[in-house]
Amino acid sequence: MKRTEIEKIVQARIEDAEVLYQASRYDGSVYLCGYAVELGLKARICRTLQWDEYPTSGTYKTFKTHDLDVLIHLTGMEDKVKLKYMAAWSIVAQWNPEARYNPIGNVKEADAKEMLDASKELLEQL
Repeated sequence: MKRTEIEKIVQARIEDAEVLYQASRYDGSVYLCGYAVELGLKARICRTLQWDEYPTSGTYKTFKTHDLDVLIHLTGMEDKVKLKYMAAWSIVAQWNPEARYNPIGNVKEADAKEMLDASKELLEQL
């Protein structure tokens, strides 16, 4: 996937998460926030490594991950993020892509708001 396309998707997913939050669809909002941060980290990795696209096959198949801890490490920004934005990172790092299978109604409004705010803060730094 091209870095420029990833960046467009990041923006679209955060906007989608905001719309879902406003509609009291908190589970979906939180899920899309995590997905947006995952893609934001992948776009940042591309910029750090001066790649035009994010690899997920062949020699680089291990780059096909949803693990935010692995991805933040690969950005080269792990120390900065965890030092300056630890509160936001602590919220976002709890995201799990398997949450899409959780029963609806697990996420409360306050938790969704925290995730949305934390995701936006981190994405601004990436």
